[in-house]
Amino acid sequence: MAEAQAPTPVFNIQRMYLKDLSLEQPHAPQILLEQQQPAVDINLGVSAEGVSEGIFEVCVTATVTTKVGDRTLFLIEAKQAGIFELRDLPGDQMQAILGIACPGMVYPYLRAIVSDVCTRAGFPPVLLSEVNFQAMYEAQQQQLAAQGNGSEAPSIN
Repeated sequence: MAEAQAPTPVFNIQRMYLKDLSLEQPHAPQILLEQQQPAVDINLGVSAEGVSEGIFEVCVTATVTTKVGDRTLFLIEAKQAGIFELRDLPGDQMQAILGIACPGMVYPYLRAIVSDVCTRAGFPPVLLSEVNFQAMYEAQQQQLAAQGNGSEAPSIN
């Protein structure tokens, strides 16, 4: 009698796409004449959600705000997403892939978009630095554990 073999894990990239893009220059053109060095603030976020059985969308969001004094020079919000097929993986591995590997594949596209939008808007490019998605994921897991969300593997949101 032949033993039943465990199904082979599946991990495929279905598509990468720009989900949302916004550029605002609320004080243009006057603020463009300012000679001060702007302050740059960058915030990143990662979300993952199921689209259908075994298909997930992972989205990495960057919000780049540059200010001169208390006035905004420009604000960029970009969301780059990928659709991934993940099947026959243990739950803890599935969460780690959605929180680490997938964002790591999506992020280079986001970096290029932010840099390109800055340049097209007439500014020097903002170059997003490399991100350690594993450290980001582990910090999120520790935060969830500290909040006492139980022993079940939390999902990335």
